[in-house]
Amino acid sequence: MRWAVILAGGSGSRFWPLSTPTMPKQLLPLTGTLSTAEQALVRLEGLVPRERVLVVTGPAIAPRLEQVLGLPHENILVEPRAASTGPALVWATFEARQRDPEAEVLSLHADWSIREDAAFRHTAEQALTTAVRYRRLVTVGIVPSRPDTGFGYIVPGTSLDDVARTVARFAEKPSAATALDLMASGAWWNSGLFAWTAEVLLDEVARNTPEIAPILPRLDAGDIPGFFSGVTPVSIDVGVLERSRAVAVVPGRFTWDDVGTWDALARIRRRDSRGNVTQGPVHLIDCDDCVVWSSGDPIVLADLKDKVVVHANGRMLVIPRARAAELKAILDQLPPEIRDLP
Repeated sequence: MRWAVILAGGSGSRFWPLSTPTMPKQLLPLTGTLSTAEQALVRLEGLVPRERVLVVTGPAIAPRLEQVLGLPHENILVEPRAASTGPALVWATFEARQRDPEAEVLSLHADWSIREDAAFRHTAEQALTTAVRYRRLVTVGIVPSRPDTGFGYIVPGTSLDDVARTVARFAEKPSAATALDLMASGAWWNSGLFAWTAEVLLDEVARNTPEIAPILPRLDAGDIPGFFSGVTPVSIDVGVLERSRAVAVVPGRFTWDDVGTWDALARIRRRDSRGNVTQGPVHLIDCDDCVVWSSGDPIVLADLKDKVVVHANGRMLVIPRARAAELKAILDQLPPEIRDLP
Protein backbone atom coordinates (compact mmCIF):
# COMPACT_ATOMS: atom_id res chain seq x y z
CA MET A 1 0.00 0.00 0.00
CA ARG A 2 2.99 2.32 0.43
CA TRP A 3 3.90 4.76 -2.33
CA ALA A 4 6.34 7.67 -2.67
CA VAL A 5 6.10 10.77 -4.84
CA ILE A 6 9.28 12.66 -5.74
CA LEU A 7 8.67 16.21 -6.94
CA ALA A 8 11.31 16.92 -9.58
CA GLY A 9 9.94 19.83 -11.57
CA GLY A 10 11.26 23.36 -11.90
CA SER A 11 14.01 24.87 -14.01
CA GLY A 12 16.55 25.44 -11.25
CA SER A 13 17.19 29.02 -12.36
CA ARG A 14 18.85 29.88 -9.04
CA PHE A 15 21.73 27.61 -10.10
CA TRP A 16 22.35 29.49 -13.34
CA PRO A 17 24.55 29.13 -15.36
CA LEU A 18 25.24 25.52 -14.37
CA SER A 19 21.56 24.55 -14.43
CA THR A 20 19.85 24.52 -17.86
CA PRO A 21 16.29 23.69 -18.98
CA THR A 22 17.36 20.19 -20.04
CA MET A 23 19.85 19.68 -17.20
CA PRO A 24 18.35 21.44 -14.16
CA LYS A 25 19.55 21.13 -10.59
CA GLN A 26 17.66 17.87 -9.97
CA LEU A 27 20.06 16.18 -12.43
CA LEU A 28 23.24 17.82 -11.13
CA PRO A 29 25.65 16.45 -8.51
CA LEU A 30 25.30 19.49 -6.28
CA THR A 31 25.60 17.69 -2.95
CA GLY A 32 27.81 14.72 -3.81
CA THR A 33 28.68 12.30 -6.60
CA LEU A 34 25.04 11.54 -7.44
CA SER A 35 22.43 13.98 -8.66
CA THR A 36 19.92 15.13 -6.06
CA ALA A 37 17.16 13.15 -7.83
CA GLU A 38 19.23 9.95 -7.65
CA GLN A 39 19.96 10.60 -3.99
CA ALA A 40 16.25 11.01 -3.28
CA LEU A 41 15.55 7.61 -4.86
CA VAL A 42 18.39 5.90 -3.00
CA ARG A 43 17.11 7.42 0.25
CA LEU A 44 13.83 5.52 -0.20
CA GLU A 45 15.46 2.08 -0.46
CA GLY A 46 14.03 -0.27 2.14
CA LEU A 47 11.10 2.06 2.72
CA VAL A 48 9.20 2.11 -0.60
CA PRO A 49 9.76 -0.35 -3.48
CA ARG A 50 11.06 1.30 -6.65
CA GLU A 51 8.05 0.13 -8.62
CA ARG A 52 5.91 2.24 -6.26
CA VAL A 53 7.90 5.45 -6.63
CA LEU A 54 6.26 8.12 -8.79
CA VAL A 55 8.18 11.13 -10.12
CA VAL A 56 6.39 14.34 -11.12
CA THR A 57 8.36 16.46 -13.55
CA GLY A 58 8.18 18.55 -16.71
CA PRO A 59 8.47 17.45 -20.34
CA ALA A 60 11.95 18.94 -20.87
CA ILE A 61 13.67 16.60 -18.40
CA ALA A 62 11.29 13.63 -18.16
CA PRO A 63 13.22 11.39 -20.62
CA ARG A 64 16.54 12.03 -18.90
CA LEU A 65 15.04 11.45 -15.44
CA GLU A 66 13.52 8.17 -16.59
CA GLN A 67 16.88 7.06 -17.91
CA VAL A 68 18.88 8.16 -14.88
CA LEU A 69 16.48 6.79 -12.26
CA GLY A 70 15.61 3.56 -14.07
CA LEU A 71 11.96 3.68 -13.04
CA PRO A 72 9.08 2.22 -15.07
CA HIS A 73 7.91 4.57 -17.83
CA GLU A 74 4.43 4.78 -16.32
CA ASN A 75 5.91 6.05 -13.05
CA ILE A 76 7.24 9.24 -14.64
CA LEU A 77 4.31 11.68 -14.46
CA VAL A 78 4.81 14.56 -16.89
CA GLU A 79 2.90 17.73 -16.04
CA PRO A 80 1.24 19.39 -19.05
CA ARG A 81 2.05 22.70 -17.35
CA ALA A 82 3.66 23.73 -14.09
CA ALA A 83 0.93 24.57 -11.56
CA SER A 84 2.82 24.40 -8.24
CA THR A 85 2.88 21.52 -5.77
CA GLY A 86 -0.86 21.33 -5.04
CA PRO A 87 -2.07 20.01 -8.42
CA ALA A 88 1.13 17.96 -8.84
CA LEU A 89 0.64 16.06 -5.57
CA VAL A 90 -3.11 15.69 -6.03
CA TRP A 91 -2.51 14.11 -9.46
CA ALA A 92 0.25 11.82 -8.19
CA THR A 93 -1.83 10.76 -5.19
CA PHE A 94 -4.80 10.09 -7.48
CA GLU A 95 -2.53 7.93 -9.67
CA ALA A 96 -1.35 5.97 -6.63
CA ARG A 97 -4.97 5.37 -5.59
CA GLN A 98 -5.86 4.22 -9.10
CA ARG A 99 -3.20 1.52 -8.81
CA ASP A 100 -3.82 0.80 -5.14
CA PRO A 101 -7.16 1.93 -3.60
CA GLU A 102 -5.66 1.91 -0.09
CA ALA A 103 -2.49 3.78 -1.06
CA GLU A 104 -0.40 5.45 1.63
CA VAL A 105 1.73 8.22 0.13
CA LEU A 106 5.02 9.78 1.17
CA SER A 107 5.90 13.03 -0.64
CA LEU A 108 9.41 14.47 -0.94
CA HIS A 109 11.41 16.83 -3.12
CA ALA A 110 14.31 15.94 -5.40
CA ASP A 111 16.51 18.84 -4.29
CA TRP A 112 17.18 18.22 -0.61
CA SER A 113 20.36 17.52 1.27
CA ILE A 114 19.86 14.88 3.98
CA ARG A 115 22.88 13.41 5.72
CA GLU A 116 21.36 10.59 7.78
CA ASP A 117 19.36 8.37 5.44
CA ALA A 118 18.51 5.82 8.15
CA ALA A 119 17.08 8.54 10.38
CA PHE A 120 15.13 9.90 7.41
CA ARG A 121 13.55 6.50 6.82
CA HIS A 122 12.72 6.12 10.52
CA THR A 123 10.97 9.52 10.54
CA ALA A 124 9.13 8.69 7.31
CA GLU A 125 7.85 5.48 8.93
CA GLN A 126 6.55 7.51 11.86
CA ALA A 127 4.87 10.00 9.54
CA LEU A 128 3.14 7.25 7.53
CA THR A 129 2.04 5.49 10.72
CA THR A 130 0.61 8.75 12.08
CA ALA A 131 -1.21 9.45 8.82
CA VAL A 132 -2.95 6.08 8.94
CA ARG A 133 -3.62 5.94 12.68
CA TYR A 134 -5.13 9.41 13.00
CA ARG A 135 -6.40 9.91 9.44
CA ARG A 136 -4.40 13.10 9.11
CA LEU A 137 -2.17 14.91 6.68
CA VAL A 138 1.27 14.72 8.26
CA THR A 139 4.23 17.02 7.82
CA VAL A 140 7.72 16.61 9.22
CA GLY A 141 9.23 19.43 11.27
CA ILE A 142 12.97 20.09 11.58
CA VAL A 143 14.55 21.90 14.53
CA PRO A 144 15.93 25.13 12.99
CA SER A 145 19.67 25.74 13.02
CA ARG A 146 19.34 29.40 11.99
CA PRO A 147 16.59 32.03 11.54
CA ASP A 148 16.18 31.33 7.84
CA THR A 149 13.66 33.66 6.19
CA GLY A 150 13.26 31.46 3.11
CA PHE A 151 11.60 28.54 4.91
CA GLY A 152 8.14 27.98 6.33
CA TYR A 153 7.74 27.33 10.06
CA ILE A 154 5.37 25.13 12.06
CA VAL A 155 4.18 25.90 15.57
CA PRO A 156 3.36 22.51 17.16
CA GLY A 157 0.14 22.13 19.09
CA THR A 158 -1.09 19.46 21.51
CA SER A 159 0.33 15.94 21.60
CA LEU A 160 -1.44 13.09 19.83
CA ASP A 161 1.00 10.52 21.23
CA ASP A 162 4.69 10.26 22.15
CA VAL A 163 5.74 11.37 18.65
CA ALA A 164 2.99 13.23 16.80
CA ARG A 165 1.43 16.59 17.61
CA THR A 166 -1.28 18.72 16.13
CA VAL A 167 -0.33 21.91 14.30
CA ALA A 168 -1.20 25.17 16.04
CA ARG A 169 -0.32 27.30 13.02
CA PHE A 170 1.98 27.75 10.05
CA ALA A 171 4.23 30.78 9.44
CA GLU A 172 5.43 31.15 5.86
CA LYS A 173 8.80 32.83 5.18
CA PRO A 174 8.85 35.20 8.17
CA SER A 175 11.14 38.18 8.71
CA ALA A 176 14.44 37.55 10.50
CA ALA A 177 13.08 38.97 13.75
CA THR A 178 9.92 36.86 13.53
CA ALA A 179 11.98 33.78 12.70
CA LEU A 180 14.01 34.29 15.87
CA ASP A 181 10.80 34.62 17.88
CA LEU A 182 9.44 31.45 16.30
CA MET A 183 12.63 29.55 17.13
CA ALA A 184 12.46 30.78 20.72
CA SER A 185 8.87 29.53 20.99
CA GLY A 186 9.82 26.03 19.80
CA ALA A 187 8.68 26.27 16.18
CA TRP A 188 10.11 23.91 13.58
CA TRP A 189 10.97 24.32 9.93
CA ASN A 190 8.35 22.86 7.63
CA SER A 191 10.54 20.41 5.70
CA GLY A 192 8.02 19.62 2.95
CA LEU A 193 8.23 15.90 3.73
CA PHE A 194 4.58 14.85 3.86
CA ALA A 195 2.61 11.66 4.46
CA TRP A 196 -1.07 10.85 3.96
CA THR A 197 -3.44 8.24 2.72
CA ALA A 198 -4.82 8.93 -0.74
CA GLU A 199 -8.35 8.87 0.63
CA VAL A 200 -7.69 11.54 3.26
CA LEU A 201 -5.77 13.89 0.97
CA LEU A 202 -8.41 13.84 -1.74
CA ASP A 203 -11.17 14.32 0.86
CA GLU A 204 -9.35 17.32 2.35
CA VAL A 205 -8.78 18.83 -1.10
CA ALA A 206 -12.47 18.48 -1.90
CA ARG A 207 -13.28 20.18 1.42
CA ASN A 208 -10.68 22.97 1.52
CA THR A 209 -9.17 23.72 -1.88
CA PRO A 210 -11.41 25.61 -4.34
CA GLU A 211 -8.41 26.07 -6.64
CA ILE A 212 -8.46 22.31 -7.34
CA ALA A 213 -11.66 20.70 -5.99
CA PRO A 214 -14.06 21.63 -8.85
CA ILE A 215 -11.61 20.16 -11.38
CA LEU A 216 -11.17 16.76 -9.65
CA PRO A 217 -13.78 15.04 -11.89
CA ARG A 218 -11.40 15.51 -14.81
CA LEU A 219 -8.95 13.16 -13.09
CA ASP A 220 -11.72 10.58 -12.76
CA ALA A 221 -12.35 10.98 -16.48
CA GLY A 222 -8.66 10.48 -17.27
CA ASP A 223 -8.38 14.01 -18.65
CA ILE A 224 -4.97 15.02 -17.28
CA PRO A 225 -4.46 17.99 -19.67
CA GLY A 226 -7.95 19.22 -18.79
CA PHE A 227 -7.20 18.93 -15.08
CA PHE A 228 -4.01 21.00 -15.36
CA SER A 229 -5.61 23.60 -17.62
CA GLY A 230 -8.53 24.00 -15.22
CA VAL A 231 -6.78 24.24 -11.85
CA THR A 232 -5.45 27.42 -10.31
CA PRO A 233 -1.77 27.05 -9.34
CA VAL A 234 -1.43 26.70 -5.57
CA SER A 235 1.08 25.05 -3.27
CA ILE A 236 0.05 22.03 -1.23
CA ASP A 237 0.94 23.99 1.92
CA VAL A 238 -1.28 26.99 1.21
CA GLY A 239 -4.02 25.14 -0.65
CA VAL A 240 -4.50 22.23 1.74
CA LEU A 241 -2.38 21.97 4.88
CA GLU A 242 -2.86 25.54 6.12
CA ARG A 243 -6.64 25.25 5.69
CA SER A 244 -7.25 21.72 6.91
CA ARG A 245 -8.12 20.79 10.47
CA ALA A 246 -6.74 17.29 9.93
CA VAL A 247 -3.00 18.03 10.06
CA ALA A 248 -0.31 16.61 12.32
CA VAL A 249 3.44 17.05 12.61
CA VAL A 250 6.21 14.67 13.63
CA PRO A 251 9.79 15.77 14.37
CA GLY A 252 12.55 14.89 11.92
CA ARG A 253 15.69 13.68 13.67
CA PHE A 254 18.03 14.17 10.74
CA THR A 255 20.06 16.97 9.17
CA TRP A 256 17.97 18.56 6.42
CA ASP A 257 18.55 21.45 4.05
CA ASP A 258 16.90 22.74 0.92
CA VAL A 259 19.39 23.00 -1.94
CA GLY A 260 17.76 26.14 -3.25
CA THR A 261 20.61 28.54 -4.06
CA TRP A 262 24.35 28.59 -4.63
CA ASP A 263 24.77 29.83 -1.08
CA ALA A 264 23.31 26.53 0.21
CA LEU A 265 26.43 24.69 -1.00
CA ALA A 266 28.42 26.43 1.75
CA ARG A 267 26.25 24.61 4.28
CA ILE A 268 26.14 21.16 2.73
CA ARG A 269 29.48 20.58 0.99
CA ARG A 270 32.92 20.15 2.53
CA ARG A 271 34.70 23.45 3.15
CA ASP A 272 38.42 24.13 3.26
CA SER A 273 40.20 25.67 6.25
CA ARG A 274 39.07 29.14 5.20
CA GLY A 275 35.43 28.23 4.62
CA ASN A 276 35.54 27.94 0.83
CA VAL A 277 33.61 25.38 -1.22
CA THR A 278 35.10 24.54 -4.61
CA GLN A 279 34.32 22.24 -7.53
CA GLY A 280 36.51 21.73 -10.60
CA PRO A 281 39.86 23.38 -11.45
CA VAL A 282 39.74 26.21 -8.92
CA HIS A 283 42.75 27.97 -7.39
CA LEU A 284 42.22 30.34 -4.45
CA ILE A 285 44.67 32.78 -2.89
CA ASP A 286 43.67 34.55 0.32
CA CYS A 287 39.96 33.89 -0.21
CA ASP A 288 37.41 33.26 2.52
CA ASP A 289 33.89 31.80 2.58
CA CYS A 290 33.46 31.66 -1.20
CA VAL A 291 31.51 29.17 -3.34
CA VAL A 292 33.39 28.55 -6.60
CA TRP A 293 32.36 26.11 -9.34
CA SER A 294 34.05 25.52 -12.68
CA SER A 295 32.77 23.05 -15.24
CA GLY A 296 36.03 23.02 -17.17
CA ASP A 297 38.25 26.08 -17.46
CA PRO A 298 40.51 26.97 -14.52
CA ILE A 299 39.37 29.77 -12.23
CA VAL A 300 41.93 31.78 -10.23
CA LEU A 301 40.68 34.06 -7.45
CA ALA A 302 42.60 36.22 -5.01
CA ASP A 303 41.57 38.22 -1.96
CA LEU A 304 37.83 37.64 -2.20
CA LYS A 305 35.32 37.01 0.57
CA ASP A 306 31.70 35.80 0.61
CA LYS A 307 31.34 35.50 -3.16
CA VAL A 308 29.76 32.99 -5.52
CA VAL A 309 31.77 32.48 -8.70
CA VAL A 310 30.53 30.03 -11.36
CA HIS A 311 31.80 29.27 -14.85
CA ALA A 312 29.61 26.89 -16.89
CA ASN A 313 27.93 26.66 -20.29
CA GLY A 314 29.89 29.60 -21.69
CA ARG A 315 28.78 31.98 -18.94
CA MET A 316 30.49 33.49 -15.91
CA LEU A 317 28.59 34.50 -12.76
CA VAL A 318 30.05 36.55 -9.89
CA ILE A 319 27.66 37.53 -7.11
CA PRO A 320 27.82 38.13 -3.33
CA ARG A 321 26.65 35.08 -1.41
CA ALA A 322 24.16 37.28 0.42
CA ARG A 323 22.39 37.97 -2.89
CA ALA A 324 22.33 34.38 -4.18
CA ALA A 325 18.62 34.08 -3.42
CA GLU A 326 17.98 37.03 -5.75
CA LEU A 327 19.52 35.33 -8.78
CA LYS A 328 16.19 34.62 -10.47
CA ALA A 329 15.26 38.31 -10.36
CA ILE A 330 18.73 39.26 -11.58
CA LEU A 331 18.40 36.91 -14.55
CA ASP A 332 15.15 38.63 -15.52
CA GLN A 333 17.19 41.79 -16.14
CA LEU A 334 19.52 40.11 -18.64
CA PRO A 335 19.04 40.04 -22.41
CA PRO A 336 17.73 36.65 -23.60
CA GLU A 337 20.89 35.88 -25.57
CA ILE A 338 22.88 35.97 -22.32
CA ARG A 339 20.29 34.54 -19.94
CA ASP A 340 18.88 31.66 -21.96
CA LEU A 341 20.87 28.44 -22.08
CA PRO A 342 20.31 25.41 -24.33
